[in-house]
Amino acid sequence: MPGTRLDSAAMACRAAQELFPGAVVALGPGLPCYLPGEISDSGIWFLADSGVLGNNGMEPNSSAVDAGGNSVGLLSGGSFTGVVDVSGILRGGHTDIAVLQPSQVAANGDFVHWTNEATGDLMAPGSAVDMAYGAAKVVALMPHQYPPGRFNIVEMCSLPVDGAGQVNIIITDVAVMNVGPGGLELIETAPGWSADDVLAITDAPLTVSPDLKNMTFQVPTLEIPNKVYSNAVEALKDVPEGATVNVDGFAGPGGMAHYLMVGLRDVGVKGLELISNTAGIARMSSFGAPNIIDHSILVENNQVAKATASYPVSPSVSRPTAFEEAYQRGEAELEVVPQGTLAERLRSGGAGVAAFYTPTGAGTLLGEGKEARTINGKDYILEMGLRADFCIIRGHKADTLGNVVYKGTSRNFNPVMATTARITVVEVDEIVEPGQLGPEEIVTPGLYIDRIVLRPPDFSSYL
Repeated sequence: MPGTRLDSAAMACRAAQELFPGAVVALGPGLPCYLPGEISDSGIWFLADSGVLGNNGMEPNSSAVDAGGNSVGLLSGGSFTGVVDVSGILRGGHTDIAVLQPSQVAANGDFVHWTNEATGDLMAPGSAVDMAYGAAKVVALMPHQYPPGRFNIVEMCSLPVDGAGQVNIIITDVAVMNVGPGGLELIETAPGWSADDVLAITDAPLTVSPDLKNMTFQVPTLEIPNKVYSNAVEALKDVPEGATVNVDGFAGPGGMAHYLMVGLRDVGVKGLELISNTAGIARMSSFGAPNIIDHSILVENNQVAKATASYPVSPSVSRPTAFEEAYQRGEAELEVVPQGTLAERLRSGGAGVAAFYTPTGAGTLLGEGKEARTINGKDYILEMGLRADFCIIRGHKADTLGNVVYKGTSRNFNPVMATTARITVVEVDEIVEPGQLGPEEIVTPGLYIDRIVLRPPDFSSYL
């Protein structure tokens, strides 16, 4: 006779073995909601579609709820976000792992979410689709069968599929199976269960790993990653030649990561493609004294090959910027983008939206060469989402997990730029411990921030 089926706590402990320090983990309703309660304070970013980011398990009478509507507590450094931002995190590729509870998983990784099956012909997958298509790895945490013995692991789903080929690993109450190009492979069995026992209750073809082993339930120790770097050069020394770099700022000194800009100059990497609202006009404008630090220090160091910007020129014809002069000499390329379109291209890139239609620029030079469409009698042009290799932004405070708050108008492009880069580095005036920033105070969650640098107290804004 087979052994006893695992309970939800044991299944959650086994699922915890798929996590790693600093992982962003999206949790669907049902069994996945038990996972945070099995993990100690480890810097794991548990995300629910309710807007909770960083819950530590079910907690009676809490005002925060998870994807299943359960009251949950908040980790130190946890925060809340809205559904638009949650969707951007899920779709934009910012989640490392999604843990879902399907009702069926097919041999090729297709799945039907349990909420869809429960609603009959109405179809209600919820955020399961966003979670599955945005995560680097999808874990199906589910019963192997539903009473009275229906197959859940099947050759082909019998209901409309919510995720086509999205599941990577299946953890049930009796077994663990990998999903690969060749189908399903049984790699672990629950205590008391043999491979034959599992095969007998599995409809899909299932190969048995030669390294088949028993499931274990030891939750791994997950150290909180250290995001704090000693200086700007250390934080940027791996920027590669030809990298695309987001540089925040709104023309003047406010909001610009001056210390990081100097660090990028000192690293000396060439061929950079900058995405920025401006391209070095602070020196030539009324924003502070001459020689203020802006993009010009990178241009003058022959590091900039291209700028994508809204206002790349000086307001004075007689005082051109360093970038203007480089452009006129043929040493740099330029793509001009209206300011609102630039913000939306960044937001779209960070949220996993490849392109969008906008009326801005239709029928003008800015629309030349772009796909055009008339929608409801109005002309639109297609604009592409923007992504970057690195991003340097300026915050006011950050905790050691990377949660950031801003000061004044320095909030302008900083939050949206942080979402679009492979590596985002923030320069702040103060670094605090997790919990010292209020959950509602946090603007940029730490899941977007990879590196933190303290702006030296004696650092001057001027060259």
